[in-house]
Amino acid sequence: MNVLLIYPKFPDTFWSFKYALKFIHSKAANPPLGLLTVASILPDEFQKRLVDVNVNELTDADLSWAQIAFIGGMAVQRESAKQIIARCRENGLKVVAGGPLFTAEPEEFREVDHLVLDEAELTLPLFLKDLKEGRPNKIYRASGFCDLHHTPVPSWNLIRMKKYASMSIQFSRGCPFNCEFCNVTVLFGHQPRLKTVQQVIAELNDIYASGWRGNIFFVDDNFIGNKQYLKTRLLPALIEWRADKKGCVFYTEASINLADDQELLDMMVKAGFDAVFIGIESPDEACLTECHKNQNKHRDLLQNVRMIQRAGLQVLGGFIVGFDSDDHSIFQRQIDFIQKSGIATAMVGILNAPPGTRLFDRLQKENRVAGRISGDNVDGTTNIMPKMGLDRLLEGYRSIMGHIYSPKFFYRRVKNLLSEFGVPQARTPMDFQRVLAFFHSCFRLDILGRERFQYWHLLLWTLMRKPRLLTLAVTLAIYGHHFRKICDLHILRAGQ
Repeated sequence: MNVLLIYPKFPDTFWSFKYALKFIHSKAANPPLGLLTVASILPDEFQKRLVDVNVNELTDADLSWAQIAFIGGMAVQRESAKQIIARCRENGLKVVAGGPLFTAEPEEFREVDHLVLDEAELTLPLFLKDLKEGRPNKIYRASGFCDLHHTPVPSWNLIRMKKYASMSIQFSRGCPFNCEFCNVTVLFGHQPRLKTVQQVIAELNDIYASGWRGNIFFVDDNFIGNKQYLKTRLLPALIEWRADKKGCVFYTEASINLADDQELLDMMVKAGFDAVFIGIESPDEACLTECHKNQNKHRDLLQNVRMIQRAGLQVLGGFIVGFDSDDHSIFQRQIDFIQKSGIATAMVGILNAPPGTRLFDRLQKENRVAGRISGDNVDGTTNIMPKMGLDRLLEGYRSIMGHIYSPKFFYRRVKNLLSEFGVPQARTPMDFQRVLAFFHSCFRLDILGRERFQYWHLLLWTLMRKPRLLTLAVTLAIYGHHFRKICDLHILRAGQ
């Protein structure tokens, strides 16, 4: 059987890094790890082809070749997914769909022939068995969570790695915390489930053997969900793995309590991590209490961020406005925190209520759910009716974004970060792609950009003060260009 696996397109968003990717001639930030894993679960006798429409066009020849189409994606890819499904059906292809988008809102996709939902390790074998017997059902659901010890190595041979800025690997699923707005625990549970060290190393070996020498994203929603296992098993194995390897720098997502464990910080840096995304959400204790972000309460968040940065891990931060506890002062308070923290990559979004979360259930009872989520928490939209009023919330949100990504304040924040930043032990080697990115940045940010003074001042300042961080300074300047484009095109212009 010829199986076509299709990954829908991401719209313009902060997370797409569309305008930054142009500097290094990459097409997408990360590969479709879920579909690559699904491909490995499919029988060996199936002929498989993967089309990531963020990288390659879905052609009529692809559709003519296929006998069945598998589609996976997230909420932010909803519109592209619907277009692809319609096109498959026009070509007479049966469509099988799964992943977070379809699991969260299966009722929105009645045109899909088979919905294989929840974790594919559990539901896909059931579908394949019924398909072989000629009686597949419309929908497949799981009653629990899978054992990751049985998750196969992704089928990396189905993609061209050079088209991507980073590779991906997953060590764990699930998060021990209980944030009201987050659907991670809905999808994957509270108890972190782990792959074995042997599985992780096998996946890394596969990526490395394919010629990859760049960034690798551990996609776990909370990498430090089981600190003891990290410190005694995984991180020592990663340190040993990298001992004779060139390149391959890691980054991941974690909770702020990473700052409480200096040993863990030091081991992560030694193992090759240089950045971590952390959900800060709000500097206001009342907001943190409201959303049950208890791990962020009763602590000096600024000092915690500084500790992580000084250890050699860049902090990428998530922030939210629109909580019921927010008053009109929250917008300036968010700006002040972001600027003082030196978090250059600050993802500020408006509160949304994903289906299945406790926030969605609470607001639905209050008749305050106003539609479905876009899946992009930094696009200036929301599916809830905020207490402060939507117009005031949108005005305040735009004021934050216009401030923190204006050249003057963004470059000031980058220098703030570099001043405090401990030099990472692992660095991506300087290759032709990165040299090219530097020259592109000189052209785009100096000749074409409006930030030429701030750009050159940053580079000269870095050469004088932190010369080993020059590559990071250029990278952050390129990120800033992307963030400003998204703000100008999709956030600030919408308020005019």
